[in-house]
Amino acid sequence: MLGINWGDVIAVIQSVAPQLIAIAVVLVLALALTIGINKKTVKDVAVRKLVHSESWLVALVAAVVAVSMMLFGPLASLLNSATAVKYTLSETTISNASDLAKEIQSEAITLLKNDDANLPLANKKLNVFGWGSTNPVYGGTGSGSMNQNYETTSILDGLKEAGIETNADLSKLYTDYRADRPVVAMAEQDWTLPEVPASQYSDSLIADAKSFSDEAMVVITRVGGEGADLPMNMKADGITYTNNSEDYEDFKDGESFLELSQTEKDMIKLVTDNFDKVTVVYNGANTFELGFVDEYPQIKSVLWCPPAGQTGFSALGDVLAGETNPSGKTSDTFIKDLTQAPSYNNFGDFLYDNMTEFPTENFEEGETTPAFVNYVEGIYVGYKYYETAADEGAIDYDAVVQYPFGYGLSYTTFSQEMGDVTYADGKISFDVTVTNTGDVAGKDVVETYVNPPYTNGGIEKASANLVAFEKTDLLEPGESQTVSIEFEDDDMASYDSADAKAWVLEAGDYAVSIQSDSHTTIDEQNVTVDETITYDSEDNTHNGDQTVATNVFDDAAGDVTYLSRADHFANYDEATAAPTDYSLSEERKAEFRNNSNYDPAEYNDDSDEMPTTGAKNGVRLADLTGKDYDDELWNQLLDQLTFDEMDNLIAFGGYGTQAIDSIGKVALTDVDGPASLNNNFTGVGSIGFPSSTSVACTWNKDLARQFGEGIGDMAHDMHVAGWYAPAMNIHRNAFSGRTFEYFSEDGYLSGVMAAEQVGGAQSKGVYAFMKHYALNDQETRRLSELNTWANEQSIREIYLKPFEMSVKEGGAGAVMSSFNYIGTEWAGSHTGLLNTVLRDEWGFRGMVLTDYFGGYGYQSADRAIRGGNDLMLATTDVTNHITDKSATSLQAMRTASHNILYTAANSWLYEDGEPEVTTPIWKTITYVVWGVTAVLFLGLSALAIKKFLDRKKAAAEIQA
Repeated sequence: MLGINWGDVIAVIQSVAPQLIAIAVVLVLALALTIGINKKTVKDVAVRKLVHSESWLVALVAAVVAVSMMLFGPLASLLNSATAVKYTLSETTISNASDLAKEIQSEAITLLKNDDANLPLANKKLNVFGWGSTNPVYGGTGSGSMNQNYETTSILDGLKEAGIETNADLSKLYTDYRADRPVVAMAEQDWTLPEVPASQYSDSLIADAKSFSDEAMVVITRVGGEGADLPMNMKADGITYTNNSEDYEDFKDGESFLELSQTEKDMIKLVTDNFDKVTVVYNGANTFELGFVDEYPQIKSVLWCPPAGQTGFSALGDVLAGETNPSGKTSDTFIKDLTQAPSYNNFGDFLYDNMTEFPTENFEEGETTPAFVNYVEGIYVGYKYYETAADEGAIDYDAVVQYPFGYGLSYTTFSQEMGDVTYADGKISFDVTVTNTGDVAGKDVVETYVNPPYTNGGIEKASANLVAFEKTDLLEPGESQTVSIEFEDDDMASYDSADAKAWVLEAGDYAVSIQSDSHTTIDEQNVTVDETITYDSEDNTHNGDQTVATNVFDDAAGDVTYLSRADHFANYDEATAAPTDYSLSEERKAEFRNNSNYDPAEYNDDSDEMPTTGAKNGVRLADLTGKDYDDELWNQLLDQLTFDEMDNLIAFGGYGTQAIDSIGKVALTDVDGPASLNNNFTGVGSIGFPSSTSVACTWNKDLARQFGEGIGDMAHDMHVAGWYAPAMNIHRNAFSGRTFEYFSEDGYLSGVMAAEQVGGAQSKGVYAFMKHYALNDQETRRLSELNTWANEQSIREIYLKPFEMSVKEGGAGAVMSSFNYIGTEWAGSHTGLLNTVLRDEWGFRGMVLTDYFGGYGYQSADRAIRGGNDLMLATTDVTNHITDKSATSLQAMRTASHNILYTAANSWLYEDGEPEVTTPIWKTITYVVWGVTAVLFLGLSALAIKKFLDRKKAAAEIQA
């Protein structure tokens, strides 16, 4: 669950300021009348008492009116969300989701090392070392956190469930040392890694541990979260960290969060000095520097256990006990030194030094100016660089890479036999026979890669490109399964942004291989493309595009030198160096817009005609359920909408879409959570599944589909229409704070898993907001008008790939755009991104929502709707209302409303017609207050008048 956002609190107060001022003014006037109308100024006691009474009654009515204006105005959206009925999960849904979470994690856990067949454990008694063993990582922080309403299965719980007895004295040492995990949240980060110093392990504790078992397991944990990237230098300014000892520092200058602390190093030495059979479990989503495991022969086994969700650690116990044979494969490349990643110098905090006239303010960073990040590595992200650089002789692969992409061991062995490859009618197909050649049942993955022909200095191409994969069933010893592999020839194409300005499949031999990982080839055959194919005509588009894909992001390349394979990566040092120029060119600066210099009138088209509004056509939204986006009935419905109805619908899209009574549009609830559903207003949440990184490590499409279906089932129980997920940005750099929310360093693997999750949710009528669209691959400065510079080829081949697949194959019905700029245009208003590519090329039909709309200095609803963004993720009045009422603006509002309503009409809540609506409790209470106020006003006014008349009568009698 997300915590209190004080920016929201301030925005709420600001939004109701006029009403609060009105109440204060009325109270002051009433008080002034009470004081001013006294015995000296008004001698007539009857008049004086009447004025006093009526002034306070008027003040009461005025206060009720002002409060009502708050409630039915700026606070309505918040109140609707906060007082919504608390729908909860059924016991059946909880049970099914818990079982699925364990099943996913059972195939996500990846065996990286297993010397001497150390695992599964022969001894069912185990010494578990490491503070993280008592406080593991279940998910991430921010929107990715677990719901507090459900118990979590811990690592120690999972071991116990599997029949493994653990050393309770060791566990007590850790829980006594510290019970809670330091907070890494959006506005607060404490990167402390609690770990008991080696000096605090008594001789008797170690002696007892050796007597307890000859097996030891060390747990290393790392957590990430929304709003903060992991520290690349633990001694940098602004890093909060408390050392575990006064005798030494845990980190030296230059050491990162993704390597061992000194206390962890000391613990590793302590354990390996006393135990000859040691297993290391790394529990985190971000790839870690694991080179140390090869320095100690006592470390026989290494397991990667990404964040496991609510019940996933039960699977870890089963893997260690041998009840489950690990079948996970790495979703990312583990390198020995993270500073050697091509993106290392160009990831992080880079503020422009000449953009002070464009400030913005947000709750994470305070007041700041625009920043930038350069995607200098181009298409050479992750394994695509390491494999290509090795082939070019630019790196010593074994010295750089520890565990390749797609790598994972098993308790058994497999053989894979590649059948003949056929290439016909644009399809490449072949069979692979997988045989379990070992002694225990297990699953294997068939990974298919393509190595395309490359011309030195020509179109950039990696020598290894994942194009297909399939996971086998559970195969018993000696059992075989034939897996069919098929993919399109245009999946082998590259994007040529320089010459053809289109997708191109160059003539030549393409090596199609089956591999055990990105580096190890089992077998390969050549596919020959006789003539170059350029996808540049309407009858020959790439990958089923609705319109021809051509350059859209030329401006986003900026003035950056991009890494090239030419001459064996000759420009590596120049391209991957840290930025030295922190000034935006004057040409680009002239194009830059934020709220300080954006005027919607400048973008009006005088030829636009004012659309019809407020018509009385009698069409209800339910009449459009199941109808095509272009059905003529939509025009009749849209003609009925007024400006205010469209504005309210567009402005308040935070965690749901607003009701429009005139067309039967009910309020729908959308909720957050990459691996669960979290209603931040009611506190109700769902079971948390393992992280997206875990899902990618399964390499199991069926499990990803079931994940989406499970989200759909839980959404039905919770009465939820939309899911703010899945997140599918790329693991461009290991230090990204939201790595756990994203799948992989590879666009294709990410795309397959994301599309399956989207398809699963959509099959249940739950629209999935694929996010964050696009190039939002770091948290640092994410709210600070972050200008992302990348070349068109990498944008299309790497960063947009998962989104494209989620639309074309998953049927995504909703999109969440991102905070960052692409070049000098905010992603939330980038018409090339949101209209040309998303809608025109890919054929997306549905709504686009901004990321959290806090009224930051670049967020403007006027700007958003003109660029293709339909809905503002806002719950309070900031800059989320439409201010321009020109024909151009209303045409954009009409389109945005169409997109929102189309998505709503096709949600599961409309599948049986117009949903029944219950009046929100706050409205019922308000209506009662109105009634009581009316009775009080009339009754007390009558009483005051009666007393006034009585006093007058009495005075007259006295005078008589």
